[in-house]
Amino acid sequence: MNERLRTAARKGNVSDLYSLIQTDGNVLRHFDGVEFVETPLHIAAEEGCIRFVMEIMNLKPSFARKLNQQGLSPIHLALEKGHKEMVLRFLEIDKDLVRVRGKNGETPLHYISKVGNHDSLLDRFLKACPDCIRDVTTKNHSALHIATEKKRLDVLQVLIRMLKKNDYYSEEVNRKDEDGNTALHIAASNNQTQVLKLLLSCKADKHATNQAGLTALGVAEQHNNRESIRILRGCFIPGVSNIKSKWEKQIAKYVAKASSIIFEDLDNISSDDRNALLVVLGLLLTGTYEATLNPPGGVWQGDNTEWSKNSYDQKALGKSVLHQVTGVRDWFFVLSSIAFEDFT
Repeated sequence: MNERLRTAARKGNVSDLYSLIQTDGNVLRHFDGVEFVETPLHIAAEEGCIRFVMEIMNLKPSFARKLNQQGLSPIHLALEKGHKEMVLRFLEIDKDLVRVRGKNGETPLHYISKVGNHDSLLDRFLKACPDCIRDVTTKNHSALHIATEKKRLDVLQVLIRMLKKNDYYSEEVNRKDEDGNTALHIAASNNQTQVLKLLLSCKADKHATNQAGLTALGVAEQHNNRESIRILRGCFIPGVSNIKSKWEKQIAKYVAKASSIIFEDLDNISSDDRNALLVVLGLLLTGTYEATLNPPGGVWQGDNTEWSKNSYDQKALGKSVLHQVTGVRDWFFVLSSIAFEDFT
């Protein structure tokens, strides 16, 4: 590159740029003939010289998509150096610059997903070009994969919010990388409990397997990530959180009603009878609470018997044992519900 041109770009001197053009009208042409090259736009973008950048973009729009020898475009460099206003000016001129793939196939969106949503740039990127959320790297990593791997919960929350507005929502949440891992696998591997809960609430497929044949639960078990194991196991019982919440509310009403009935005449009975009554009440409430939130039968884990090796048992793993006995589980909850309703 002409040294005078390099200096003009570094200092952001537009007058010097036009002096060079007057001397040599082809001073910018030779950059087009080189596939990977550092242009004056790269230099000015890295230095934060907005006015010079806008002038070059006006004269040579193609430079904005050129990659230098390190595989970076001008907008990549502006991002790395933290020149927010320059990045936004790039997007004003060409919103699709957010999709320019640099080294390893990483786009500016991928870079933001890695370093965090500083100055709400991620929101601006997604508003300017919503479909950029679908771009992947050479390892088939999406922004969701990258944000999960880098533990960027702030980025994930924005990405999920945007994905929910699109019909490809489920496809992107469950996208697999080159190793078959979804974002849920990565979160389980890193024991990111908040991320796991966020992804599961967004219908992430907990049954999806990677190339090693492991589900997210299998990955968590492999790394002995106990909190992740607990969260993922709990989700194998459909609606368990909603049922538990409903029964807890019923129990609270039950306790309040029972207490008002029993205690309104408590002063009129003897001390021994009062103590006995309190013990009975405590046992009754404790037993009812445990039976309601943890119905009999538990969860089938399999065993070493010959019967446990058949196909039916394999399908039953992780399911309530009461499912094995037709109608028992349903009647248990119906009768429990009736018992509670009598006090409401």
